[in-house]
Amino acid sequence: MTSSLTAFKAILGKDLRTELRTMRSLPAMVLFAVTTFVIFRFGLDRTVLSGSLAGGVLWMTLLFAAILGINRIFLAEREEGGFDAIRLAPVERSTLFLAKAAALFTYLVVLELIVVPTFALFFLPHWSGLVPLIPVLAGANLGLAALGTLISSMAVNSRARDLLVPLLLLPLVVPLMIAATGASAPLLEAAGPAYDDYGTWLLVMALYDGIFCLVGYAVFEFLLED
Repeated sequence: MTSSLTAFKAILGKDLRTELRTMRSLPAMVLFAVTTFVIFRFGLDRTVLSGSLAGGVLWMTLLFAAILGINRIFLAEREEGGFDAIRLAPVERSTLFLAKAAALFTYLVVLELIVVPTFALFFLPHWSGLVPLIPVLAGANLGLAALGTLISSMAVNSRARDLLVPLLLLPLVVPLMIAATGASAPLLEAAGPAYDDYGTWLLVMALYDGIFCLVGYAVFEFLLED
C-alpha cells in the first residue's frame, strides 16, 4: 500500500511538473475553448445565452477541449518507456491509472478556472449560477478523467490514436454530457439560477462516475499487460 501511494505521488508529480515545464496540453486546451467561444459569440451574433443553449455550448466546448488532453495523457509513457517501468516496478499496475486520472482531472480543473469565467464574460448576464455549477463541473471532470484515461490507454500504441480516442470516447460519454447539460441548463437561465432536477442529474453523474472509475481500476492491469 505504501509503495503504491509513493508511486502514485511520483507519477502524478512527474506529470504535473512535465506539463508546467513543457506546456504541451493545457495551452492548446485553453486556446481551443476560448476560440470556440469567440466563434459562437460572433457566429450566433448573440451576447447572451441562457438555459439549455448556454449549457450545450459550454459542455460541447469543454468536452472537445478535454479530448486534446486525453489524447496526450500517455504520450510520455509511450515515448520514454514508462509502461515497461511500471510493469517492472513492485506496485499495482492500477496505480498508473489512478495517477493519470488524477493528472487529467487536474488539467480539467485548471482549464475550467480559465474557460468558465471567459464563457460567463462572453454570454452570461450575471454570474450567480457559477457557484452551484461547481459540483456539476467536478462530477463531469471525474467521469471524463476516468473514462478518458481508460480510452487513452487502449489507443496510445495505435498510429491512429488521434482518431481512435474520439471515436471510442464520444459514444460512451454521451450520458455524462446529457446529465451535465441537464444540471447546468437551469443554473444558466437569464432570469437567474433554478434547481429543477439538479439533484437528480447530480446522482446520475455520480452513478456514471462510479461505474467508470471501478471499470477503469479493474481492467487497467489487463490493458497494461496487453
